[in-house]
Amino acid sequence: MRRRFGQSLRLGVAADGLALLRVGGWPRARAEVLATAPVEAGAPEALENGLRALLGEANPRGWPLTVVLADELVRLWQVAPPPGAARFSDLQAAAALRHQSLFGAPPQAWRISADWDAARPFLAAAAPEALLALLESLARRHRFHLVEVAPQFVMALNAWRRARRPGAWFGLVHGGVLSLAAYEGRTLAALRTAPIPPGAGRDWLDAHVAREALRVGVGRPQRLQLCGAAPAGWAIAAGQPQFACTLLEDDSADWPLPVLLARTGIGS
Repeated sequence: MRRRFGQSLRLGVAADGLALLRVGGWPRARAEVLATAPVEAGAPEALENGLRALLGEANPRGWPLTVVLADELVRLWQVAPPPGAARFSDLQAAAALRHQSLFGAPPQAWRISADWDAARPFLAAAAPEALLALLESLARRHRFHLVEVAPQFVMALNAWRRARRPGAWFGLVHGGVLSLAAYEGRTLAALRTAPIPPGAGRDWLDAHVAREALRVGVGRPQRLQLCGAAPAGWAIAAGQPQFACTLLEDDSADWPLPVLLARTGIGS
């Protein structure tokens, strides 16, 4: 596969499907779907075989490749740094202890990464060690450059970091699920995920955000900034809106979910 200046590959990995995209280029950047493949959900061997077949056929030798993992494959949580944390190992220990508290087991089979911060709560993510080892093995075998492997929510949050407004919450809509990062000022207060009811309009969104603010124990946000396939009507509020809702991208195209997964953050 011939690579032009500025091009790279993005691989979306979900429990039930894969998508490989070619992105970038000059003078006009674009995203092109190279391949998709369904996967039997809940079958690790099927996911492994699907990855081997997809990358084997694509022949990505020499290409930089970014992997976007569906949030259902990973674990995301908020970590409060311990008082007086002075070493990186203190933050690592806090993340591991919080993982054990939330998920009932130490993260032995998971690889933790985080937006490490000794001064305020930070976001941590854990991906299955076996899946990361497989991707690294495939990179060596097919001689492509594994640039980044990140959960979809983290990829979206990082991609839109510069666009985030003070006092705003950040959200991602994907596959009928709304994931929210609730902030109190600049501090991450909580991560919340909820299914979106069919036909949910702005009234549902207003009520949902208000409930989540009460549950987290923070004030309702001044603004909600959403990426992904958010309904266009969520940006419109009749009467006195409880908060402003900004859609950061138009992802209304009828793409398969694995393609939308792989495209996360490209529009930023």
